[in-house]
Amino acid sequence: MKTNSEYDAIIIGAGPAGCSAAAVLAEKGRKALVLEREVFPRYRVGESLIPFTFQPLERIGMISKMRASHFTKKYSVTFVQPNGRASEPFYFHTRYDRDTVAQTWQVLRSEFDTMLRDNAVEKGAEVAEGVSVKELVREGDAVVGVRGEKRGGEPFEVRAPITLDCSGKEAFASNRLGWRVGDPYLNKVAVWTYYEGAKREPGIDEGGTTVAFVPEKGWFWYIPQHGDRVSVGVVAEGKYLTRDGVRDPKAIFEREIERNAWIADHLACGRQVGEHYLTSEYSRHSRYGAAPGLLLVGDAFAFLDPVFSSGVMLALKSGVMAGDYVHEGLAQGDLSPSRFAAYGAELREGIENMRKLVYAFYDPGFSFRDLVKKYPELGGEITDCLSGDVNRDYSQLWEKIREFAPLPDDLPYGVPLEPEGHLIAEAEAQEAEAR
Repeated sequence: MKTNSEYDAIIIGAGPAGCSAAAVLAEKGRKALVLEREVFPRYRVGESLIPFTFQPLERIGMISKMRASHFTKKYSVTFVQPNGRASEPFYFHTRYDRDTVAQTWQVLRSEFDTMLRDNAVEKGAEVAEGVSVKELVREGDAVVGVRGEKRGGEPFEVRAPITLDCSGKEAFASNRLGWRVGDPYLNKVAVWTYYEGAKREPGIDEGGTTVAFVPEKGWFWYIPQHGDRVSVGVVAEGKYLTRDGVRDPKAIFEREIERNAWIADHLACGRQVGEHYLTSEYSRHSRYGAAPGLLLVGDAFAFLDPVFSSGVMLALKSGVMAGDYVHEGLAQGDLSPSRFAAYGAELREGIENMRKLVYAFYDPGFSFRDLVKKYPELGGEITDCLSGDVNRDYSQLWEKIREFAPLPDDLPYGVPLEPEGHLIAEAEAQEAEAR
């Protein structure tokens, strides 16, 4: 890793957003440096891909590698009521080409992210692991690089015309600059673990995702993976999961198993392995998406509740978009924040469309079954949005859903921050306080 300005872009984080952006930039001949705090392979949750991950994966040359992998193929999603009654599987091939978009994968993120990293390196990106970024380097209004520590504690500083924050849920820049904003309603808690030997469905349904409901609008995910492994977790309001004073993740998880007959049956023959994980406050947004010398990508831009598995798709999609926008900006000598206004608007539109479906899902008066029973013509639009085709006009769908449940107004976030001295000074003060 050099410590001068020989890079075109610095990328914080080697997850799906960072590696897809790096792959695009490197393929275009740009010198991209990816700084990753951990050493691969490293653990991440977020293991179920949705159909519209196909396009960004294809763009960065990953489809042939995914097809050659041992990842479990995913063709559908099934919803299960607490009493164990399962819907018919929703097959993606009813809307999309069976040989491309309609078949996706259940991934082990330690392996999937390593493949993305290797793909970026093959295209010419430089990835430095075990490197902790501590602060943004600024000159006047502009971010001009980062400072941090290498393995062993050696300090470093590296500079480039633009820094991409792809730090994931850590949201490096928005946390330090005071831009992070919670979602008004989507503050859930998740507890999850893994099983071996648990029950799987036969044939084409073996790799399908199952969303299994528990009371109080909570739900389990059930994600079959390769190697006889299943990822299974429960998501609900914290006050529901911790009722009666139960706070131990293992105790919470084991109690909720009995709240859904399908989950209890499928786990009964399996063996729990590894630890029980817990996280809270899933959904949050960044007030700004770009500033002089800085661009936010993937979960660092915004993260939604995981019920519809949109996180990896949005990370890959935004990474590819960011790579294109930065390359064009470098080519034209213009990386001003306003240049990324369209990038932020497109990303925000997709997030807001998915966010509306998430809000509807959690409303006690709403069910997709009731909506489609009254308006069968909307079934296709629901499938499209849930599959990740999020940048479309869904105004008719929202109009009909509002007959069953209120939907949120769009949040005015992700816009570019133009250089204004008092705002930058305020951000510097907040960053110093965070340190």
